[in-house]
Amino acid sequence: MDLPEPIRRRLGDFSRTVFVDQNRIQPSAEEHADFLNQNYYKFILITILILMTLIEAIRLYLGNVGNLQEKVPELAGFWLLTLLLQFPLILFQLFNEAVLIQPLERGVHIILALFIFAEALFGFVALRAMVRHTESRFHLRQFDGVQDLRT
Repeated sequence: MDLPEPIRRRLGDFSRTVFVDQNRIQPSAEEHADFLNQNYYKFILITILILMTLIEAIRLYLGNVGNLQEKVPELAGFWLLTLLLQFPLILFQLFNEAVLIQPLERGVHIILALFIFAEALFGFVALRAMVRHTESRFHLRQFDGVQDLRT
């Protein structure tokens, strides 16, 4: 059961006058496009911050487990998350000029980028040393039964 067309039109006009400010100047198409881009940009920035938080939690867990229990896959996962995800995201936040970055925020991002770079560098060194140590233990295990064969 639809409303008749004249009643529908009058209700539409009434709702426009009640809910829309007639004195407001309508934005041009160019301003409207910038507004939409700003909304998309805000969505992208919020998504990046949420991703960085989740990646940081996973990355720290993998680094802790890989380091304390000497597990190569977990430490490699930590290193890859640091190098491929965390470092580019912090560089995006640091060098992004489309948003107004406060001096304190820039300083914090610089320090965080330096820490992440140091973690990637030292993580690679630790990972390489751990792989070499695991490799040498693997080769030495092959000779465990040699003493028993001589006697």
